[in-house]
Amino acid sequence: MSTRNAQITAPAPDRAEQGSHHWVITLDLPGRAAATQYGTLTPAPGATRYDTFLTIRQYVVDEYPELTGATVVFFALEANQL
Repeated sequence: MSTRNAQITAPAPDRAEQGSHHWVITLDLPGRAAATQYGTLTPAPGATRYDTFLTIRQYVVDEYPELTGATVVFFALEANQL
């Protein structure tokens, strides 16, 4: 499956932006479908790691509806800087 980048921006005047993050996620439906996707995003101000995980997972499922209900076998999220 092809890979696309998700970009999320939702500025709020009372919270600082978190900056760009790099993510990788692998979803699997054993014997039916699997996909590893990656990209960058800027989490909404105040978003938690869990919020961002749900956003990324939903992004992939929206792109590939056959992965609805798939198991997450890998997830990584890190600041996109060296």
